[in-house]
Amino acid sequence: MENAQYLDASASAPGTANPLEAAWLRVRDKLKSEVGEVEYRTWLRQIVLGPIEEDEIVLYLPTRFLRDWVRSQYGERLQTLWRTENDVVQRVELQVKRGLTPSAPTPEEATEFAEEIPATPAAPEIRSDLAVPLDPRFSFDSFVVGKPNEFAYACARRVAEKPSSPGFNPLFLYGGVGLGKTHLMHAIGSELTKTGNVSVAYMSAEKFMYRFIAAIRSQSTMEFKEQLRSVDVLMIDDLQFLIGKDNTQEEFFHTFNALVDAGRQIVVSADKSPSDLSGLEDRLRTRLGCGMVADIHATTFELRISILEAKAKASGTVVPAKVLEYLAHKITTNVRELEGALNRLVAHADLVGRPVTLDTTQDVLKDMLKAHDRRVTIEEIQRKVAEHWNIRLTDMSSARRARAVARPRQVAMFLAKQLTSRSLPEIGRKFGNRDHTTVMHAVSRVAELMEQDPSFAEDVELMRRMLEG
Repeated sequence: MENAQYLDASASAPGTANPLEAAWLRVRDKLKSEVGEVEYRTWLRQIVLGPIEEDEIVLYLPTRFLRDWVRSQYGERLQTLWRTENDVVQRVELQVKRGLTPSAPTPEEATEFAEEIPATPAAPEIRSDLAVPLDPRFSFDSFVVGKPNEFAYACARRVAEKPSSPGFNPLFLYGGVGLGKTHLMHAIGSELTKTGNVSVAYMSAEKFMYRFIAAIRSQSTMEFKEQLRSVDVLMIDDLQFLIGKDNTQEEFFHTFNALVDAGRQIVVSADKSPSDLSGLEDRLRTRLGCGMVADIHATTFELRISILEAKAKASGTVVPAKVLEYLAHKITTNVRELEGALNRLVAHADLVGRPVTLDTTQDVLKDMLKAHDRRVTIEEIQRKVAEHWNIRLTDMSSARRARAVARPRQVAMFLAKQLTSRSLPEIGRKFGNRDHTTVMHAVSRVAELMEQDPSFAEDVELMRRMLEG
């Protein structure tokens, strides 16, 4: 075998005297013109020229994944181009060679990268420790588990106990804002670092981009790559930030491949599943979806109550159950906002020395609750009342006369009269085409019962506050 001839696939050596290198440069340029700049930089720039033996040329790639992809997608074309350039070469052998590093971006490419970030804030300097500090409050013990998040919680636990388990690398967590993705990622990191033997790097996708751009500008790209690829666990939060940032996506893609190929664990979060992140390139979405994908669903009323109860207990402040129910009904989409509302109530009670009540809750949180206000409809009243009294929504329009059904139905009619501008006949039609006199009877009966039974009156008042805001 001849001495190995190595050449970075993106290097330029015009006028080179080495025939093998000259042939490779022509093969590379033809392939680049055929597949385009983006495709070339994504898959082919990392190829390094190896030795030639008899009629076979060897090309090296840094990971098995890249080797297999290039072989399946470009293998035949590489072989054809090589035969055209050098009739001695009849076969192309693609091999993995550890330690190869993708070439640094050209000045033009570096400019493209830089254009992906805004002028402010300024990109931070590269540090030897890339990990953002983990928040000790976000532990597995403080995470309240319910049906909407139990699968994601179980997956996070598995990764924390056995990182890089088959089928769990990468772990992709997705769900709406404030549902617990970041909490679980911090919990994983904290659990793994307890032993002191595992290196964890956690950062947002935005910080990943800022630090990569800073590395390009300070000509420390190789240091950045080596730091990231030396960790045992890499966690990237809010990956959707990379949508439209093609060059940063490319760097993350190669970092991803290098870590998974080396048996390191990757945990990623986003607001949508990999298949729904339409702004990410196909190659990255495919890789993100090849491990475990876990959805954190929107919270249920029961889960919100459990979260509030746990937080109230931890605060040491007495918060009435009716207040917790009120908050759980009013703030439904964001757990972070729900906890923030409770924190404000607790702080107010502590500072002014007055107990938490429904009245103080509405006063203290009026700005927050106003943001959640929407026009009350009869359908919304029916749904809330049915949920509160644990009956079926269809019972609101049914002919059933059992008290367990009839009483909530009367309450719903009462609230419809109180909270909407609908006439009595219109309200009656929404309740199974009942006569307006039936609605009148329901309104007067509920008002009478509220005077006689303080507990019943409290329930109706709670429903009114939740609906009215």
